[in-house]
Amino acid sequence: MIEIYTDGSSRGNPGPGGWGAVIFENGNVREIGGRDEQTTNNKMELKAAIKALESIKGSDVTVYTDSEYVMKGMTLWVNNWIKKGWRTANKKPVMNQELWQELLEATAGLDVSWKYVAGHTGHDYNERADVIATEFADGNTPKLYDGPEKSYK
Repeated sequence: MIEIYTDGSSRGNPGPGGWGAVIFENGNVREIGGRDEQTTNNKMELKAAIKALESIKGSDVTVYTDSEYVMKGMTLWVNNWIKKGWRTANKKPVMNQELWQELLEATAGLDVSWKYVAGHTGHDYNERADVIATEFADGNTPKLYDGPEKSYK
């Protein structure tokens, strides 16, 4: 069982942004993150999930996100968007379609459970993903952990 905690951040919406993820896999913890110069918060939330899922080796995954956009998109909306040719219920094009398609590709062959965790409520791993995303959004490069789970915070 793999657990992933994701978050995205942008300074301005749009503006510089960052994404971060904390990945628990096979007794190890790996933190990853990145930056885009001009982006939105929703794009960074999606990018965090995409990059984390692309980096894992196993197939039984729980993704924890504080983004209702990502959570509802993957559990409620995406199948209808596909049926409607990537159109919303209002017949408008789905925003960030290319990232939603990347996220679907990243989940192919995986058994993914999506869980919502409220942001900024003291959940350690969600808070850490937020710190990583925010640091990258601010143009900094945070020190990222990659090692045994028993030595992680």
